[in-house]
Amino acid sequence: MLSSQVAPELRSALEAAVRRVADAWDSVREDATSPGEVVAVTSALAASVAARVASSADPSTPSKTPLARRLLGLLRREFVGELETSTPIPDAGAVLAYLRGFEALAEELEPDWDQRFTDRLSGPDGLELVVEVAHDLRSPLTSILFLAETLQRGRSGPVTPLMERQLGLIYSAAFGLSSVASDVIELARGGDRLVDLDPLPFSVADIFESVRDIVLPIAEEKGLEVRVAPPEHGSRVGHPVALSRILLNLTTNALKFTDQGYVEVGAVSQGPTAIEFSIRDTGRGIPPASMAMLFEPFRRRQKERDYAFSGSGLGLSICRKLVEAMQGELKVETGVAGTRFFFTLDLPRIDSGAILGG
Repeated sequence: MLSSQVAPELRSALEAAVRRVADAWDSVREDATSPGEVVAVTSALAASVAARVASSADPSTPSKTPLARRLLGLLRREFVGELETSTPIPDAGAVLAYLRGFEALAEELEPDWDQRFTDRLSGPDGLELVVEVAHDLRSPLTSILFLAETLQRGRSGPVTPLMERQLGLIYSAAFGLSSVASDVIELARGGDRLVDLDPLPFSVADIFESVRDIVLPIAEEKGLEVRVAPPEHGSRVGHPVALSRILLNLTTNALKFTDQGYVEVGAVSQGPTAIEFSIRDTGRGIPPASMAMLFEPFRRRQKERDYAFSGSGLGLSICRKLVEAMQGELKVETGVAGTRFFFTLDLPRIDSGAILGG
């Protein structure tokens, strides 16, 4: 039995999670594992977590076996699943205490997990591990994006201006993390799937507005203006998904390194079919020492405040690959007045009605 000192609804969720793990024990069965052993180990794990939440002086730790570690992961997953359907919604502080209990127990069961992770990462299946982690990140982030957008549009009830702004920040942050996960997966695959196979009709103005909507909450938090200047003839044929990713990555980066002023997403026609796209900011510029490695993925920063697109450099590397896949070249100009990334793409014009199927 679990301690009665913990919140009753969370204790019930944990007990239900134990039953769910036991019901699905075949998925984690090892050669010498019996159903009874799975139930006993899972119950012991749950009791240990609950004891930590109740601040027991000496919480017991089940045997440090591979089975216990695997069952703890399943137990945590089923526990979170139970909470998602709980009515009323459990107290956030109490839930956090439980999750910390799971983390503390996991560290005790496998104190050398970091070395194991390092060994596998540097082994022959290291790249596969990175892709697995990226996939695991992208799945819950997709749910966060969907829920944030649903709430922001008022589909679940009235939304105050403050709530709308906060939901916008959640959406922007989750979108950025999801993009990083996608970048990792695509770089690991060699970049073969970066661009849609067939060109599609699209509106440059629509892409600009979409980018602006996503980054606007970030800009507002910093007191910055986001300007968009689409071309005069914006109905084109090309690869809108790839173009959107480039502009969003570069705009987000510009906002990161701009403290005052604005960030502008612009495009200018360069002849019958070519368009020059640019992202300009009024930030502090890129130091000369950072320029040489600017487009290199997995680069290291010498200092914490060194200019870098991200800690890994994946975003800017992906942008360059996307531009090159569309037969363009990503360039940069920088100085004390700010930075400008720009590239030119060949995008044939179409009638605006063609985008709507008219």
